[in-house]
Amino acid sequence: MGEPTTKTMNGRSATPPASRGSKGFKGSTIAAGPNGGAWTRVGFTLGHTLLIRLRAPRKPRLWFEILLIGVSYWTYSQIRNAVPEQQDTALKHAAEIWSFERGLGLAVEHGVNHAADSVTWLIVGMNYYYATLHFVITVGVLVWLYFQHPGRYGPTRLALFVTTWLALIGFYAYPLAPPRLMTDGGFIDTVRTHNTWGTMSEGSLAEVSNQYAAMPSMHIGWSLWCGVTIATLAVPVWVKMIGAVYPAGTLLVIVSTANHFWMDAVGGTLCLGFAYAVAYVLYGRWAYHLPGELGLELEPVR
Repeated sequence: MGEPTTKTMNGRSATPPASRGSKGFKGSTIAAGPNGGAWTRVGFTLGHTLLIRLRAPRKPRLWFEILLIGVSYWTYSQIRNAVPEQQDTALKHAAEIWSFERGLGLAVEHGVNHAADSVTWLIVGMNYYYATLHFVITVGVLVWLYFQHPGRYGPTRLALFVTTWLALIGFYAYPLAPPRLMTDGGFIDTVRTHNTWGTMSEGSLAEVSNQYAAMPSMHIGWSLWCGVTIATLAVPVWVKMIGAVYPAGTLLVIVSTANHFWMDAVGGTLCLGFAYAVAYVLYGRWAYHLPGELGLELEPVR
């Protein structure tokens, strides 16, 4: 059978308009339209294909993940510490935040800082907590996800990475001095006072660490990511409880050691929330609702 034809005004046969068009992928026909309609269709098809490939569960490659985490943390540290230390601006911003919190009646940092410093064993433990656990626990949760929930590893890792890179923007856009560096705040630099390992405010470390990258707090961003991940995916109730308590404990530590205002924690929380939204858009659902095991079919979203 031949292709159906239509009659024109001069009696000649013509191909129906629907059959005229430009070729798309795999021989599909794309109707040519105004304003590049064919190219719009092609772009949509490409985007849809990329999303399908992105959302397909795949086994993470251990060597690649180790390299990625190592390079990313090194790059983050280099960029964070390369941010110009605008001391005057950072101190001005600190005074503004402190004034804002006092206006709300929620300027609790000074009292918490002095109360914690009065108990030596407590504040020394907090100093070490601040210097080490944010990195150790975050890496530990990533390793746990890799082996126990490989299908969810990619989306949750993406949320963590987006949170971290958003923080770098914050460090550039809003240099902020921590309370311990305020000239007239009356805060105690607990690490320097108790000569605890890990001080970033003196010695050789002061030369490679940006003292005015306090907003947002990545101690909160990372600990909240860890807490949500553990509380959502862990099975034992006591482990879930540890996940829920960990961010709260971190908040207490960053305030007690005068390394952050509680407003910095709000900034870290907002970064994480935005990062989860990015992961949701890319993967089509809440990261922790994706199949944990590889090879499982993804149920359609209703």
